[in-house]
Amino acid sequence: MKTIAKKVRGAKDKEAAQSALKAATKVLDQLAAKGIIHKNQASNQKSRLTKLVNSIK
Repeated sequence: MKTIAKKVRGAKDKEAAQSALKAATKVLDQLAAKGIIHKNQASNQKSRLTKLVNSIK
């Protein structure tokens, strides 16, 4: 989970960040579905990462 978030944060351009965000969203949803993390934690992580990607110009 941490590695996926680091890939989104470390993306240099918006396109790379968006593709990394898509992969991160999928992984977070899978973790929540399996009960590894709470669904609200997954939602919070996705929200934070989405805000970060949207702020990239």
